Amino acid sequence: MKKVKISPSSLCGTVSAPPSKSAAHRALICSFLSGGGSVEPIIDSNDMRATVGVIEALKNNGKVLNCIESGSTLRFMIPIAAALGKSVIFTGEGRLPNRPVGEYLDLLPKNGVSVISNGGLPLEISGTLKNGTYEVSGDVSSQYITGLLLALATLDGDSAVVLKTELKSKPYVDMTVKIMADYGVKVFETDFGYLIHGGQKFKIQNYTVEGDWSQAAFFLTAGAVSGDVTVNGLDMNSTQGDKKIIDILKAFGADVTVSENSVRVKKSSLSANNIDATDIPDLVPIISVLAANSSGTSVISGVERLRYKESDRIKSIRENLELLGIKTKETKNSIEITGGKMNGACLRGFNDHRIVMAFSIAGLVCSGEISIDDYESINKSYPSFFEDYKSLGGVADVIGNR
Repeated sequence: MKKVKISPSSLCGTVSAPPSKSAAHRALICSFLSGGGSVEPIIDSNDMRATVGVIEALKNNGKVLNCIESGSTLRFMIPIAAALGKSVIFTGEGRLPNRPVGEYLDLLPKNGVSVISNGGLPLEISGTLKNGTYEVSGDVSSQYITGLLLALATLDGDSAVVLKTELKSKPYVDMTVKIMADYGVKVFETDFGYLIHGGQKFKIQNYTVEGDWSQAAFFLTAGAVSGDVTVNGLDMNSTQGDKKIIDILKAFGADVTVSENSVRVKKSSLSANNIDATDIPDLVPIISVLAANSSGTSVISGVERLRYKESDRIKSIRENLELLGIKTKETKNSIEITGGKMNGACLRGFNDHRIVMAFSIAGLVCSGEISIDDYESINKSYPSFFEDYKSLGGVADVIGNR
């Protein structure tokens, strides 16, 4: 694995947000279920290749569906393949084989689908999914809800998704419902969860993917801690939960200007704040960097599920911040960060794209150079991240194999 060396600098200028990975996953699946139409633009990342590859395999009656390291692809496509009556084996790479799929191991056998798995991947299914009532925990991953909504809409009879617990990361399900509606399929939110009428058809269309607030957050935070950055191509009416980065930056005291389709953030004096990240888990790494650059102690709560991402992100964040000289504490469901001056250090990327990108922003304001290993992990979601980083004046150099 290669390392990237980051030197202190300021990011200034304008950059365009890449297309939303979350929206693209959903639109690609809706387009597949409709039978035609384009989905553009999509970023050439490993996660997008996973969804495109699985869809192509299903079109061609492939038996092995490699989800690479994409949890979204895996959890979305398991019930969809089952609804289509496919006998297939799901595989994956990195930490994906060990990420939870337990809800499906319980639900699918009750509803017409045979499942063979030791608790993770490989996972083999056969049989055809039946319509009906699906009781699902809402506090494990909203991706189960999305997968079921997409799949159940293709069946002939009505179905219900009943939430056994409070739904966390609800904005991601809101996005699913919105994109399904864009394709002509209605999902009704109810007191118990969601109702889906059977016999609906996804309409064929050419779909435009909106900009990604999750990725924009890295450069907007860079503006707040070291510079003056404008990110274009953002939808202010987006259902993406990570649009909340605007309110978070303001809460920390950042100088934020919102325009019709862009956000500008300028360096300013930052003060600690408390953030509930229950619905915005992907923002936690960059919020942690923001907190480290703010005076006082910040508490980020609602983080328990981050232990099961591409890395244990609580451990990853704490270890790197401590190496930079920042004090942290954790509980089962929160991380406490006391802002201060950051030193140069050799950091770990933990093969986690969001850790590498977040700490590349931290490197802007360290007293010396930092290095981060697992540089290539950005290919999971944002391969051109460092190209955009350097276009804004950042200094980042690959320094070879470790």
